[in-house]
Amino acid sequence: MITTSDLTKVYRSRGREVTALDGVSLHVRPGEVYGVIGRSGAGKSTLIRCLNLLERPTSGTVTVDGQDLTALAGSGNRAPRPLRLARSGIGMIFQHFNLLSSRTVQGNVELPLEILGLSRRDRARKALELLDLVGLADKAGVYPARLSGGQKQRVGIARALAGDPKVLLSDEATSALDPETTRSVLSLLRDLNEQLGLTVLLITHEMDVVKAVCDSAALMEKGRIVESGAVSDLLATPGSRLARELFPVGGDLSAGDRTVVDITFHGESTGRPVISRLSRAYDVDVSILGAAMDTVGGRQVGRMRIELPGRAEDNVVPIGFLREQGLTVELPGDPPAGRADVVELSGEGA
Repeated sequence: MITTSDLTKVYRSRGREVTALDGVSLHVRPGEVYGVIGRSGAGKSTLIRCLNLLERPTSGTVTVDGQDLTALAGSGNRAPRPLRLARSGIGMIFQHFNLLSSRTVQGNVELPLEILGLSRRDRARKALELLDLVGLADKAGVYPARLSGGQKQRVGIARALAGDPKVLLSDEATSALDPETTRSVLSLLRDLNEQLGLTVLLITHEMDVVKAVCDSAALMEKGRIVESGAVSDLLATPGSRLARELFPVGGDLSAGDRTVVDITFHGESTGRPVISRLSRAYDVDVSILGAAMDTVGGRQVGRMRIELPGRAEDNVVPIGFLREQGLTVELPGDPPAGRADVVELSGEGA
């Protein structure tokens, strides 16, 4: 549904060049919720604005629903009509809502419908349907100043859906909201994804957002994607940086004759007493240094850092036992072998 190929964006100012995007290639499947995560300055906002050509890439291509948007861009400052029509299939949710204070809630939702040329009656009908969809049917005549942050964002979502888009882009849509409201808005996005078959791409710096709603994710640094794939695949991949950041387990690495092992539980293994079985089967004292458990994509996932007596070469059999139980096992003190600078996991949803 969304594909970028070798996308670059270079800003030039006063004789200097700043590379915001450096060869970004990603693929978002139809009906997927895809998260792009990274620190401030990683290039996330530039990427999402290039996806609907609000920012024109310096080079590379952007394809949405089989249409090459970069080929429609033209050379002038004003977007040509074919690009404007293509953009009508892409909804955009902004971090700071961008509502017009002089318009009611209904009036804000009707704005893109006015631009599309719908009649007053059709605009009103469509706007009220969308407000009902996001749970704000009773706020149609209210002005934005009287709404909470979460309600304003729901109006922004309703407005983004006005053109019946196939793709919804979310630019840090929850970063200005409190945790409870964030959960409510993320739940709404997931519901819309399932009810309307929307493909959703969201950018965020919050790992909890990825855990809550994303099927796949990409980690950005300095304008590049350094790791990407289905979240379930990432969690099962030894050495995955996204997996470590999604589930930080804590616990310092030991020195000397002790072996520290990081374990990821997923699938049926989350309900089995694997550690107690290990201790009994091999008469080994297992120390738990840290653990984290959460739900990702409706499935329970856990990570644990344990310590075994003896060096790694003395624990080949116990470590093999853990792997036989369907766990992902890695030794955090060792550098990941064979990992390229850019890691892309090809699996379901990648």
